[in-house]
Amino acid sequence: MTDESLSPFRPFRLGGLSLRNRIIKAATYEGMAPGGSVSEGLVEHHREVAAGGAAMTTVAYCSVTPDGRTFRDQLHMRPELVPALAGLTGAVHREGAAASLQLGHCGAFCNNHDLVRPRPIGPSRAFNALGALSGRVLADAMSEGDIEETTQAFVTAAKLAREAGFDAVELHLGHGYLLSQFLCPATNRRRDAWGGSLENRARFPLEVARRVREGLPASFPVLCKVNLRDGFEGGFELEESVQLARWLEERGVDALVLSGGFVSKDAFYLFRGERPLKQMIEVEKSRAQRIALRVFGPAVIKAYPYEPLYFLPQAREVRRAVKMPLVLLGGVKSMHDLETAMREGFELAAMGRALIHDPRLIAKYQAGSQRTSHCVPCNECVAEMDREGGVRCARVPAQLAQREEYVRRARG
Repeated sequence: MTDESLSPFRPFRLGGLSLRNRIIKAATYEGMAPGGSVSEGLVEHHREVAAGGAAMTTVAYCSVTPDGRTFRDQLHMRPELVPALAGLTGAVHREGAAASLQLGHCGAFCNNHDLVRPRPIGPSRAFNALGALSGRVLADAMSEGDIEETTQAFVTAAKLAREAGFDAVELHLGHGYLLSQFLCPATNRRRDAWGGSLENRARFPLEVARRVREGLPASFPVLCKVNLRDGFEGGFELEESVQLARWLEERGVDALVLSGGFVSKDAFYLFRGERPLKQMIEVEKSRAQRIALRVFGPAVIKAYPYEPLYFLPQAREVRRAVKMPLVLLGGVKSMHDLETAMREGFELAAMGRALIHDPRLIAKYQAGSQRTSHCVPCNECVAEMDREGGVRCARVPAQLAQREEYVRRARG
């Protein structure tokens, strides 16, 4: 390959969507949807990423049902949300970028105080680790009717996303949320057609992907975020992920975003780097949760050393198995990382923390004024997500001042 053929600034066609380069902003929870609404800060967050040169920015974690929210202050798709989301997509489009909406459901990992049902639902009756200290101790096993209803909710949400001006949707099959819970042997203990073998455990996620794909125009891209590994013993493993990728390709999915980790089991398998326990305790609103983090946090929240492209060795196995476009995620930080992703045969690369630190990073790379991000993997942004006003880089004072101004205006 020539240097030009490795350039992450080459245009790319994803389904019927033309992207101006190969770099997308990964879906990272913003914490900017008070009451499930679209805030001024959420719009500006994604507008800044678009203005900064990314080809596509991904709005994180929009639940397909009200009960699918992990927390109360998260987006959940409904017709009345479409005009506000259209304002967001319009702001992104005016900066020359595309917008994708991540659609998911929390399943049995839930601390939502506004549940319609008595308890959260998941593949099997289970202990709800996130909500236990707030009184939501158990999750119920989904019935056949629940599975069908939730599948249809994904389809409806995807159609509403397109109506709101999004250029793509990303179905969340990873990180220990509902569809990931079905894939994981440790959390899916069903003995019917939806549990047991990998084929059965994958049935629900694959049906969601198939019906969403069929419910949208062929030119409208459908991506799936999938785990390479759950990251704990007894979880979803790499060889299963390779087979899942083949099945998703057969169902017409346009691209896979390759990730990993299971938030209820090993929260920092995904992030790598420092473990900001002090900051996480500081922003926790529940006194019981703060005590639990102080007592159990050092033992149950593991720290993993950061290294560039930390998911690459596993992602190569999926690359060998499928021809569909793949998005490399995890430790993508420098121009060298982006070029390596291209050299390894990945069509796209996703960046998260580096673009939180500096939304204009891609433009700087393209101009040649910078070759690597100044983001250090302190992971304090993980705690910042839970502060009023949402995520910012804790090491950039201007961002913190901007958040204070948004909060002041929101309070009136």
